[in-house]
Amino acid sequence: MTQIKIFDTTLRDGEQSPGVNLNQLEKLELAKQLERFGVDIMEAGFPASSQGDFDAVKKIADTVKNVQVAGLARAVKSDIDACRDALKNAAHPRLHVFIATSPIHMEYKLKKTPDEVIETAVEMVKYGKQYFDNIEWSAEDASRSDLDFLVKIIEKVIDAGATVINLPDTVGYTMPREYGAMFRYIKENVPNIDKVDLSCHCHDDLGMALANSFAAVENGATQVEGTINGIGERAGNASLEEFSVALNIRQDYYPYHTNVVLKEIKRTSDMVSKFTGMTVPGNKAVVGRNAFAHESGIHQDGVLKNAQTYEIITPELVGVQSNNLVLGKHSGKHAFTDKIEQLGFSLTEEKIKEAFKAFKSLTDRKKEVTDDDLFAILTDIQTDTSNVKRYTLKEFKVQYGSSDKPSATVTLNTPNDELVEDTGTGQGSVEALYNTLDQIIHEETHLTDFQLNSIGKGRDALAEVHVSLTVDRIAVSGRGSAQDVLEAAVQAYLNGVNRAIYRQKTE
Repeated sequence: MTQIKIFDTTLRDGEQSPGVNLNQLEKLELAKQLERFGVDIMEAGFPASSQGDFDAVKKIADTVKNVQVAGLARAVKSDIDACRDALKNAAHPRLHVFIATSPIHMEYKLKKTPDEVIETAVEMVKYGKQYFDNIEWSAEDASRSDLDFLVKIIEKVIDAGATVINLPDTVGYTMPREYGAMFRYIKENVPNIDKVDLSCHCHDDLGMALANSFAAVENGATQVEGTINGIGERAGNASLEEFSVALNIRQDYYPYHTNVVLKEIKRTSDMVSKFTGMTVPGNKAVVGRNAFAHESGIHQDGVLKNAQTYEIITPELVGVQSNNLVLGKHSGKHAFTDKIEQLGFSLTEEKIKEAFKAFKSLTDRKKEVTDDDLFAILTDIQTDTSNVKRYTLKEFKVQYGSSDKPSATVTLNTPNDELVEDTGTGQGSVEALYNTLDQIIHEETHLTDFQLNSIGKGRDALAEVHVSLTVDRIAVSGRGSAQDVLEAAVQAYLNGVNRAIYRQKTE
């Protein structure tokens, strides 16, 4: 069976989703989880775009050793230099350089003739070859490019040293038959195409990303690019967990395999969702909460008699456990530490103590602690930026009645080690709290988005709040979890402000 290589761009294209702002610690944790998930290549970021992205790519390259780590670059020497410096300690570095090839992009964006685009592409691949053995070259907007022009430029960049050729459907425009035909044409007409891997990168603007990826594979692609949960710019990318599971389930149809560890899917999906604040829809294929739920009486009857009547994917295949009750009030530190390792976390002794304290506090209020609860605690602690002075919540009170205007009193420890208390009002309890926080916080803040979700089920489920903020004109996201919705809302707001402070101090 032919191996299809999985190229994950969650950390680069996925982070370009509107409202998503990952810090370095979150990127590193995701990178380690993607390594466990079994991707072949992870695109860690765009090093030339900012110092923060450069540092994150470098940290990932220094840490991850069993996966190729790629950095994105425009066809510009300074971008390639940034990738070289960020990836210098990577065990398996890859340069990913791109240039647009469609008539509309060449004329209006690049303002170059086709011959000038070929010259630039060849020159930059040769320049990159001085530093990288592994070079992926992408023809941006390939699906709207002239096929004969693609043949011409691809042959030349392969001769210049490219080892992977990527033909993206950059704007999600093409249909499966068209996209497959493009790959077939390139395979049949580029004389040196057998020297490289052929890759697809599909966007989902018309809902065709996954179908187009399969069309590419059916016509010669040996690498598929995408993201976890299908996140990404605009309507997102091809969903890697959907592609991997579909390939596994339909082995009777496709003679291909991947190195993906399917049982890591849920954990990877959950981590991406938590860090990005992009909630997975309930009806999302493979990872949605309803993916294995059967409402219809006919379906329920069939599943009870034989699960395969309506269930083509078992929950266990993708790491969903039917009963994930793990620890309780009387669980000790040793059992807690073992569970941390089972969940794939590697914490320092100090952070283990902090996590165990948070766990014990939760068991005083919540009888049954699940994997999902523990996952929320551990991810928050593992990505905490408490080494920088910050705002911390000391206490809050809310007064609310159906006929009264809500008011809130909040006490904070400030980054200057001052204990400050203030009171404010709002049209609702959350607004009253946020107005009060704004009166205490020195930075200029503006809330742009607020999302509330539950972790698990039942009355005692943890509440999780995600917010998007601008803090002194820096766009950040924040998250908080607690049994009380209002406490989670306060923690999310402070988390966002503290992340902005952390970025100012470290970038």
